[in-house]
Amino acid sequence: MFVVVVTADQRGSRDDDDRVPAMLTRLTGLTGLTGLGTAHLLPFERTVGDEIQGVVDDPKALTHVLEGLLRDDHWHVGLGIGPVDLPLPEHAREGRGPAYLLAREAVTAAKGAPWQLRVGGADPYLARQLESAVWLWAAVLGRRTDKGWQVVDLVDSGLSYERTAARLGISQSAVSQRAQAAGLAEGRRARELVAHLVAECLAGNP
Repeated sequence: MFVVVVTADQRGSRDDDDRVPAMLTRLTGLTGLTGLGTAHLLPFERTVGDEIQGVVDDPKALTHVLEGLLRDDHWHVGLGIGPVDLPLPEHAREGRGPAYLLAREAVTAAKGAPWQLRVGGADPYLARQLESAVWLWAAVLGRRTDKGWQVVDLVDSGLSYERTAARLGISQSAVSQRAQAAGLAEGRRARELVAHLVAECLAGNP
């Protein structure tokens, strides 16, 4: 079976707080998102030091994982897309197979890559397309301010611009301006594109 192994290593961990517990809580919380089911084939956990790893087989779930890691902006991220050995173990860190090797190579290469992220795949061409799309998406996310994220989070939760304005105590026009500055529409399109390309990569499953 083809899956996505996500390996993320905290950047500058020697001079920073341990961010692993908070990120694990955030990623575990994805199981409660509508339409994501269990979200993770193998839940995210600490592997060694300040590194976390999980296994995902749902494109939509992966976009939420990536958005969380990119938004936090403290991680080297490697995605490995390909087959894994079966049966799956109980813990992600115990897994074996080509996807794990690709993720390990990718997270190492991420240290010198744009947005600190690389993708390795059984199909290098598709992996490169996905990597390019994630980099472009990261560029949109990277320009968002805290106020921009406030609007995006509320609108993504299902609130209208009118209700978002009421929640934040600002005008509807101000909400629209913040949404535009935050690239809300562009971010949604980029997330859709990333999910589509992930599905294409996973479709390599024989």
